[in-house]
Amino acid sequence: MRPENLRLRRYILALSTLALISLSTPLALSHDAPKGWTYPFACCSGYDCREVPKQAISERPQGYVIEGTGEVVTYQDARIHESPDGQYHWCSVAGANDSKTICLFVPPKSY
Repeated sequence: MRPENLRLRRYILALSTLALISLSTPLALSHDAPKGWTYPFACCSGYDCREVPKQAISERPQGYVIEGTGEVVTYQDARIHESPDGQYHWCSVAGANDSKTICLFVPPKSY
C-alpha cells in the first residue's frame, strides 16, 4: 500500500473514532435530588441544583426571594416548579451560591 493511502486511512480512522466518542458522550447530564427524583435537564447540567433549607428562600408579596443573593423570582415565573419531595431546591448558574436562578423547586401550597 502506498504511504499516502496509509496516511489517509489512518486519518479517516482517527476522525471516525473521534466522531463516535463525541456522539456517545453526553455534553451535560441532569442528576438526582437527594430523595431520588431527577432534576429536569433544562434546570440542571449535573451540578447546578441542590436542596436548600427553607430559610434560604422566603415568600414575599413580590415572589420568592433567594436570601443569599436577594434575587426575586416572581410567582408567575416559568422557572418555578413544584417540588416532588416538599423541599426547596435551588438551581443556579454553575451551582454557585452567588449566581442567577435557573430553576426553583418549591413545596406545594397547602390547602
